[in-house]
Amino acid sequence: MRRLFPVTDETAAPPGRGAREPDGTDGAGAGADREWTSAELAAAYAYPAPEPGPPRPWLRANMVSTLDGAAQHEGRSQPLSCATDMRIFGTLRALADVVIAGAETVRREGYRPARVRPEFAALRAAAGQPPVPAVAVVTASLELDWSLPLFTEPAVPTLVLTGAAADPARRAAAEKAGARVVTAGDGAGVDPVRAVRALAELGHTRLLTEGGPRLLGQFVAAGVLDELCLTVAPLLTAGDAQRIAGGPPVVVPRRFALTAMLEEDGFLFARYGRYRSA
Repeated sequence: MRRLFPVTDETAAPPGRGAREPDGTDGAGAGADREWTSAELAAAYAYPAPEPGPPRPWLRANMVSTLDGAAQHEGRSQPLSCATDMRIFGTLRALADVVIAGAETVRREGYRPARVRPEFAALRAAAGQPPVPAVAVVTASLELDWSLPLFTEPAVPTLVLTGAAADPARRAAAEKAGARVVTAGDGAGVDPVRAVRALAELGHTRLLTEGGPRLLGQFVAAGVLDELCLTVAPLLTAGDAQRIAGGPPVVVPRRFALTAMLEEDGFLFARYGRYRSA
């Protein structure tokens, strides 16, 4: 893998001739095509340093798209991925306090509890995080299989975000299975703004959503998305698969700024953050 952006003198340096990176690694690696260490990936995807004042949640999304805009193939995102994309997927999870996913994505992708990643254990301990992030499932209906390992075997309790008017019997079934039900909406549905606030009130400020497209579209429309980590796969699928974000369009397109770009074997790994004009 190699860094394409930000552009520096080291980005295009021949192997062995670059300056050293701030973290002490060989700067030539920024432009050279090589396998990055777990520590380098963690540094490349680190959350922003906390600002003065009360802790502010930072919501990032991690999605994959083909060249022609498909976010799924045959209903799943996994066929669009690659080994490095999965390493970045694991890194982003290892940095997060909580991983947010919509109920449909949980069902389609066969979600399981986040697993312990030994290579990131010291980093999480230093940040005061438990060994794994919690998984938060967004669901209005609470129609989920509570016998799945996601609810019965997590290292930390799975969170279920739903509305105040959700079915009481299903809410009770979720709690009986060991899930922690969090109210984040006045009706049956979930308000994205309240969901982010509710997670922050539980101490989760490093937020990661893995979709699906409908949930990401809701976060975009609500204006609560801070960052998008987007893998562009060098694939063409045609068809009518969903884009990475669905739902009603926003009135004014929300502008984001490119903050980083990595590349390997034709796959592009981009980071976009909220655009702030000078």
